[in-house]
Amino acid sequence: MQVTDQLQRIVTIPENPKRIVSLVPSQTELLCTLGLENNIAGITKFCVHPEHVFRSKTKVGGTKNIDHEKIDSLSPDLIIANKEENQADDIKLLEKKFPVWVSDVKDLDSAVEMIRSVGRVTGNKKDSEFLAENILTEFTKVKKSYALKVIYLIWNNPFMTIGNDTFIHDIITRCGWTNVFEHTHRYPVVSDEDIRRTGADIIFLSSEPFPFTQKHAEEISEKFQMPAIVVDGEYFSWYGSRLAGSPDYLNKLIPKIEKHIRLNTAKTR
Repeated sequence: MQVTDQLQRIVTIPENPKRIVSLVPSQTELLCTLGLENNIAGITKFCVHPEHVFRSKTKVGGTKNIDHEKIDSLSPDLIIANKEENQADDIKLLEKKFPVWVSDVKDLDSAVEMIRSVGRVTGNKKDSEFLAENILTEFTKVKKSYALKVIYLIWNNPFMTIGNDTFIHDIITRCGWTNVFEHTHRYPVVSDEDIRRTGADIIFLSSEPFPFTQKHAEEISEKFQMPAIVVDGEYFSWYGSRLAGSPDYLNKLIPKIEKHIRLNTAKTR
């Protein structure tokens, strides 16, 4: 059958594909949530959820350094990729041999559409529709806390943050918070002075891709004289089935943020 991916490309795939290679961690987890674990032939070394799938499935390299020979040996009848996560040159090479469906996720709406589309492509439309509706319902329960000015760091030395055209930015704004670097695009490097000039209320240190720790939070808080907290990057950036748990995580995060701000205020008085 012919399907359209999120890049508006027409892709010809078999009905109910049986040998799927997933090149995106959040989409690998989505396939498993949709009951397609046995249809997965290969995953990347970053597809850590579910753990038993990570341990049992063939690894085909990283998201940006794909092992083409390993993929060839798996003879997939469908490859699921992503515009941002994977390299365009890799996609071009792969699509010469195999059907490649590419997602393009920039916000919650396009994530939900991706979930619905993957369901249609894999013959699991009913399950994907149920999941998509559940995610939308859960996000209506996100509690808007007071208007925080937030710095979200994804990398250390140099510091890297997120611009207004990223999925993480959309999640932050849905909480009623302001991304202080919303005037930027993609994932810019920012200087110490850039951070100090923002007048932010708090710094979020993502657990991925750089593995920020509590020690980093203490050091960065001391350096910039503002509260810093480690947050679970998967709930901010994984745009597959993990999104169903994001609202609950975000709601539980709010009191922790408020506590850090109170402690920092008392400390600087």
